[in-house]
This record gives sequence, C-alpha cells and structure tokens, in this order.
Amino acid sequence: MFKGIIFDSDGVLVNSMPYHAKAWVDVFAEFGIDVTEEEIYEIEGSNHVGVINIFFEKAGRTPEPDMYDAILEKKRAHFMENNRAEVFEGMYECLRSLKGKFKLAVASGADRTIVTSLMDRFYPDIFDAIISGEDVQNGKPDPEPYNRAVEKLGLKKKDCLVVENAPLGVESAKNAGMYCVGIPTYLDGSELQEADIVLKDHSELIVYLSDLMRIDR
Repeated sequence: MFKGIIFDSDGVLVNSMPYHAKAWVDVFAEFGIDVTEEEIYEIEGSNHVGVINIFFEKAGRTPEPDMYDAILEKKRAHFMENNRAEVFEGMYECLRSLKGKFKLAVASGADRTIVTSLMDRFYPDIFDAIISGEDVQNGKPDPEPYNRAVEKLGLKKKDCLVVENAPLGVESAKNAGMYCVGIPTYLDGSELQEADIVLKDHSELIVYLSDLMRIDR
C-alpha cells in the first residue's frame, strides 16, 4: 500500500524537544519576551519564522526583518550547547529494517543544521530526503513541508505515510492530503485527533511499522 514513510524528527525519531523548548525560552528572554516551555510544546512543528512571529505577536511586538536570523543563530547555539537528546528505544533498529523496503524521509520544523546533525548522529545513511524548517517558505501546519518531502522522494502522496507527534504536524500532513499516524510524546493523544490513527507510544509505533513491512511486501 505505501511506498514511502515520512517522519517528523523531534519527538518521533529523537527525544530532543525538551532542549528545543529550553533554548527558545532562554532566547526569547534575551529579547524581553516571557515564554514557557509548555507554550513551545503547543506549537511544536513550526519553523523558526513561525515561532518568532507567534510570540512576538503575543507580546504585542513586531520583529525587525534582521532579527529572524539573529534569533535563529542564538537559538541554535543554545540548543547545541545544552543538547542531550537521545534516540527513542528501538527506533534506529526499526528504521534500519525499513530501509530498502520503503523510501524514507524526514520533514522537520527545526533548522537545517540541527536536523542534519541529529540525523547524522542517530540515523546515519537512513534517509533518502531531509526537509528542514529552512527548506520551506511556509512551515507546519501548512502542507508545504510534506509536499516537499513527497517531491524529494519522487512518489505520490497516496503512496506515503506520515508519522507525527505534534498537532501542527498532523494538521500539515492532513492539509497535504496524506495518511497520518499520530504518536503522543509530549502532549496527550487527544491532541492528535486529526490523525488517521493514534498509537499509544513508540513501542506500538515499532509494531505498526513492522507490520507494514509484512503487509506491503
């Protein structure tokens, strides 16, 4: 049934979102904007432009054009300095099994440097395409990230499955007209109701993906 699988990165492949959230909170504080980690989790999946716009607007401010790159650089530095992310148990072995049977891609809202560094470290030589938040004009929940991933894989949308853990990511996949599996990591599963199926945890996800190999092959 499916020929390609597209994964979100943070919270699906790598337990890295706590370090993203901490980095954003610290950087916004430098610009005089109070943000909680919970607020960051609620908009997980947005690229840096979206995140900056959301919280500047909440603060009643408008970011100057040259602030986007400056904030991104600071956020990236905070993340890299404090990052202690780990791969979710069993996911690397699962993706090694999927490799060669499906085309595999990542569609993340994080910046290119962070995404590629995490994938190179935890999932070397696994993915056929990686789409970062810097590779699109419109981040999640816009369908562009998943549309770009499908194009990179050279497949049709109906032939691709998306795995997401964030409401904006699920919305992005559904806006692209794609089948989406929800996996609650940092939010309750009820937040992912727009997904076609919501699994309990990564253990269930690994079983689900393993079953796909038997069904589709």
